[in-house]
Amino acid sequence: MEVCARSAGKITKVEGYCESGLDLWVDLKIDSNPENDLDHSDLPQPTASPQGFSTRVQLTDLGSQPILGSNFDTDERGSGLLMSASPDADVSTIKISERASNAMEELSSMAFAQEPLWQVDMASHTEMLSDVEYMRVVKVRECQSPPSLDVDNSHELEPVLAVCSESSRAVEYFETRPISIIELLMDLEQWSLAFSNIVSKATLVGVLASTGVERHYDGTLQLMTAEFHAPSPLVPTRESSFARYCKKLGCGLWGVVDVSPETLLQFPSRNFRRRPSGCLIEEMPNGCSKVIWVEHVVVDNRLVHHFFQPLVTSGFAFCAKRWVNTLIQHFQWSATVRVPNSPTDRGVIIPQPQRTFFLKFSARMVKSFFMDIGASRENKWMPFPMSGADIMISTKSSTDDHGKILGTTVFATSVHLPAPSKQVFSLLRDVKFRRQWDIYGRNHRFDEHAYISNGDSPENGVSILRAINDETKKIKALYMQESYAASTGSYIVYAPFDYKHAENKLMKDEWPDHIPILPSGFSILPDGPILRGETGGSLLTIAFHVVAKSPTDEHEPSNQLGFLMHNIIANTVMSIKEALGFSI
Repeated sequence: MEVCARSAGKITKVEGYCESGLDLWVDLKIDSNPENDLDHSDLPQPTASPQGFSTRVQLTDLGSQPILGSNFDTDERGSGLLMSASPDADVSTIKISERASNAMEELSSMAFAQEPLWQVDMASHTEMLSDVEYMRVVKVRECQSPPSLDVDNSHELEPVLAVCSESSRAVEYFETRPISIIELLMDLEQWSLAFSNIVSKATLVGVLASTGVERHYDGTLQLMTAEFHAPSPLVPTRESSFARYCKKLGCGLWGVVDVSPETLLQFPSRNFRRRPSGCLIEEMPNGCSKVIWVEHVVVDNRLVHHFFQPLVTSGFAFCAKRWVNTLIQHFQWSATVRVPNSPTDRGVIIPQPQRTFFLKFSARMVKSFFMDIGASRENKWMPFPMSGADIMISTKSSTDDHGKILGTTVFATSVHLPAPSKQVFSLLRDVKFRRQWDIYGRNHRFDEHAYISNGDSPENGVSILRAINDETKKIKALYMQESYAASTGSYIVYAPFDYKHAENKLMKDEWPDHIPILPSGFSILPDGPILRGETGGSLLTIAFHVVAKSPTDEHEPSNQLGFLMHNIIANTVMSIKEALGFSI
């Protein structure tokens, strides 16, 4: 069995902040930074040699009595983790604590280490963790450590798995204090919302140790389960149970680490596990923070679609840079919400309450979009045969704010385009081009009525679009649209928007949590690791929402509807290729 180690993480510094046939999937519901040169001098210097993983964290620092949550919704593996750490299983609890302590030690050393543990691939401008050197360091650490109840044999299980190891590291600066980042990572709801483009589902199984003091997380140890996804139904999700441990490592330095205690689980994962991964957060002058993020996992990628194989097997799809880019986006969004009244880029003055309302509505729209197009368990993709394409469907149910059952159908497909991601993003974001691919807007022109910029890049923000009829010159429809571009992926998500309904909610001092929303749009990924700031092609995932007539779980879209949507998506792809200058 071949075990490979790959990485697509880049050490960067941010100041201040084919298709031969169309594979069509349908989900039926009832309801950024510029590349910089590698600079190891930017890394904090370790206080001891990294080769021995010598930043030891004492078990006595793990806190007081375990606090276990018995009312959380957990799957089999999460329940197994909970049972292994129950109050009657003191030995297992100590084992998990020791595993978390060792993981923090390992993360600290990996964050600071340079060669030979981290090796630089100058051609691809990336760092890769040497598996051979990593295993040697692990053996050295085990020999130097005192006897432990926890013997981590997880690396010995890997030869029987068809797995690859993925490792990456990224460094960024944030205009926020460390406590804001720590609180985000240690609060399940905040974490899963901020990283909704990566985390499709998360559950807090229990808390083994806690200070019990608000906003004080030193020594907090949590047990969690999570499902990680890429923005396409063609990439299987990664499910994991893990311990998350927060520790103050020194003056102005904190660590938050995840590790999968698979050898302690009743139902251990056979296709994915997290080796020590997480971040070190260093307090900087002027209220800023420096974050060193490390991702290190072993995973079986055999079920990944061939379109996405180069991107996923390289480690780039779930690399540390993707997590850090998402964290940057979150704090930029938070800063935009806090800005006082000011004109938008289109000169339309949107007071702060309305702007906050629109931004929260847009955030929920984007989260729903990513949830809809991923391969999550919640989306039970099943074959739906139709001539010329393999359609997949999934059924769910939900209600609107009036208790009415909503039935919607999501049609999605992923295609390869021989054009860089930036070019595809710029084209799809251009309102002048929209009438060429939007079948509902062929007889309309679109304009951007208002635009709320999110961050430093003018391409990232929330728009209110107007579809104006060519003949009557009247506004036919309004759309809320959010666009975002980064080196690890981009998206353009939009949904029909009832301004009067939203305004009524706002006047009643209600938030947009229950306004029905039907997000459609595009997710754009590079087709492989980025080489010197750009890649040869891109992977475009297209998803359209259609209102379904039947709200029953047994409902499947008719052949007529399937054929119609297949033609719509096929025509959309053709229009995009033509606009990019490629022959069909």
